[in-house]
Order: sequence, then C-alpha cells, then structure tokens
Amino acid sequence: MKHTPIGNTDSNQPMSWNHPNVHKYADTIALKIPGYAHLYEMTDCLITAQLEAQAHTRNIDPNVLIVGAGGGQELITLGGRHEAWSFTAVDPSEHMLDLARKRVTHAGISSTISFVAGTLEESFRGPIYDAATCLLVLHFLQSLESKQALLRQISARLKPGAPFCLASINGNSQEPSFSIQMQAWKDHMLSQGISLEDWERFAASIGRESNPVSNAAIQELLIDAGFTHITRYYGAFLVNAWFAVKEGETTYDKG
Repeated sequence: MKHTPIGNTDSNQPMSWNHPNVHKYADTIALKIPGYAHLYEMTDCLITAQLEAQAHTRNIDPNVLIVGAGGGQELITLGGRHEAWSFTAVDPSEHMLDLARKRVTHAGISSTISFVAGTLEESFRGPIYDAATCLLVLHFLQSLESKQALLRQISARLKPGAPFCLASINGNSQEPSFSIQMQAWKDHMLSQGISLEDWERFAASIGRESNPVSNAAIQELLIDAGFTHITRYYGAFLVNAWFAVKEGETTYDKG
C-alpha cells in the first residue's frame, strides 16, 4: 500500500513506490503532517482500549494486521509498546518494506512481525486478526469501488469486535474550503523545511495519484464494510482518522 508519495522531485512526473529514494519518506512525513506521531499514539491507545475491553473474552495475545506498513511507523509505535503482540505487515512495495524492516531493527522491536510483500487481496483469508490499521493509504485508491473493496477485504479478515483504525486525506477539491486547507497546509510544510518543489509535487499529486473523498463518504464505506462505533479521532488539515469496530459480538468491561 502507499503513503504520501516521495522520491521523484519533478511535479509533472507520477511517483513510484519502487523508487530507491522512498527511504526519505520517514525523514519527511512527520514534517508534512502536523501531529504525525500523535496520530499513531492515539491509534495505539484506541486499539489497546478496545482489546482490553474484550480481554476477559479472549485469552490470547493479539494478532494485528497492518495494511500499508511500508513506512514502519505503526510497527515502531505499537510494536514498541506491546512485545506480546504479533503483526502482519503488508505492503506491495519491497523498498518500503525494507524501510520498515530497518526502522524496526534500529528500534530494537522484539514483537513478532511477518513482512508480506503484496496486496491484501492476494492472501490472508478468513477472520483471523484481532485488530487492524490502514493509515494514510486509502486516498491512493482511485475509485470509490476500489476503496470499498479494500475496506471489505480488511473487514473480512477481522474477528467480530476487532478494532480498526483508518486514516486518509479527505475532502472535495471543488469546494473553496479545500483550497483554504491546502494553502494552510502549504504554509505549514514550508515552515517545517519542506521545499517549495516538494510541496508543488505533492499538490499536483492530488487528483492524479490520489483521490480524496468526503468524510461522509468514508463513514458510509466503513458502515458498508461491516464496521460500527465509527468515531473520528484525529484531524490535521485534510488528513482525518477514524476508529471503528468490526460488527458482531462486542463485550465492554464497564467496571
């Protein structure tokens, strides 16, 4: 899966996640998205809270699916805090997975991690995962149908009651508010040291390499895929994140 693209500095050229320069992703993404680390910390807190609420019904260590794991931040954050958890990290880009492997090794993460180069559609049948994340990926799927298909595939692999966290770029590029958000985002990136050339490449990628949809559309897609308890828990300019639960038996500890 993809994240905010980098590598080629020509704003007229599409990005490739097999470009050798994708290793720069981890160096720049936190500068581009305000509160980037907080997004992952909040994701961990929400997943942990849902799993703990079901702890008395599940006497196992959680198995977590990371869709679009190439940047490695999910593994650094969740894996660094939960040594007993196991992770399946899926990404079609070998270069991005190499980046994730290096970051995990450098951080000394001891959690069990399986790295899978490929797409979710190709394998992992059945509801076998206790939780899942799909952060900064969905906007790269061009059609509403492809976004819907991915969310359904994730849902099909989750156990009932499993927490799911989703983050993506959202909005309607035809609305004036979108332009205002983009201008503010530009000012933020430039103030953080992102070059004007890099910003222009990113701005040109909207609608070409990515296809944001509205927040309302995201919620409808989550409902269609079989998720409930949908709540928005993070926002930074056009980036939004939602927490949801796979429909089915869900037990909460009210004590």
